[in-house]
Amino acid sequence: MPNSPTSVRRGWLALGVLLPLLLAGCSGGSDGPRQDLGPAAELRLGFFANVTHAAALVAVQEDLFTKRLGDTKLTTQVFNAGPAAIEAIFGGAIDASYIGPNPAINAYVQSHGEAIRIIAGATSGGAALVVRSEINSAEDLRGKTVATPQLGNTQDVALRAWLADHGLKTSKTGSGDVTIQAGTENATTLQLFQAGQIDGAWLPEPWVTRLVQEAGAKVLVDEKGLWPQGRFVTTHLIVATRFLEEHPQTVRALLQAHVDAIQWIGTHSDQAKADVNAQIGELTGKPLPQPVLDGAWQNIEPTFDPVASSLASSAEHAVAADLIDEPDLKGIYELGPLNEILQERGLETVSDGGLGTGE
Repeated sequence: MPNSPTSVRRGWLALGVLLPLLLAGCSGGSDGPRQDLGPAAELRLGFFANVTHAAALVAVQEDLFTKRLGDTKLTTQVFNAGPAAIEAIFGGAIDASYIGPNPAINAYVQSHGEAIRIIAGATSGGAALVVRSEINSAEDLRGKTVATPQLGNTQDVALRAWLADHGLKTSKTGSGDVTIQAGTENATTLQLFQAGQIDGAWLPEPWVTRLVQEAGAKVLVDEKGLWPQGRFVTTHLIVATRFLEEHPQTVRALLQAHVDAIQWIGTHSDQAKADVNAQIGELTGKPLPQPVLDGAWQNIEPTFDPVASSLASSAEHAVAADLIDEPDLKGIYELGPLNEILQERGLETVSDGGLGTGE
């Protein structure tokens, strides 16, 4: 069942202004479950050209999606940050996406639990705050400028939460004790850091390693150190609820390919790295230097576990940062199809942390 309406504070994302129009175009109403229409003619899938999206990149490079999808055509779209992918889902431009936790939370809350479901984990780890060499503490960031990929994205929320924990105030407009330059594309962040125009950035891999190796930055906060056992969701796989209900066979095929990719990475690490780099090169026009790829790769854990406990904490961080009101996330996970596949393969099933549709 969808959760009760929860308002999103004005001004977080321009997307909030467009929400009624976008939902009208993609929700198809909320009068009950939609009819199973069989396999879809096309699956439109989003992901990022980041090492943290290794499962998607490997699956594309190794044709794992197309092998499982059969007659369903695969169309892919690359995004810089999660909010843009959510806008595409709301607008009916894509059906599923690899994405970080906070944009997924925002989509679920804004749509009153109707628009999306998280159907699998993809990556734990692989995010950090990198800064100039002379910065050694949170207090050293007072009066400085730090970039994030997009307002309200996963790294943006993580930065705001960490600064708040150290007594530093921020605002959605970017002002405060630390200026947050949200909405900066990762490649631009590297250039701005090299030019001395920003003092740090909270980023996903491979950009953490790129700033360290190519721009002389240092890691001030490895996000792994902020979570129990060092595990937290960086990327998971979401699907439009409409698509899940109308094309469950296609969603199962997508999940089969996703699990194929995670397992393949586990047994072919070197080739998986090469696959990821081949895709990054194709999508961005330039593959990563081998030292950057190696450094970024060791910081991520590809996994189909969504690490649900960290999602709930991410939501709390967004509330504390005044980005959203207290959300009801009950029903955000639909892990039944994934767990069926894991059981069939003799693998351990994963938990939705009490936030699933079946609880």
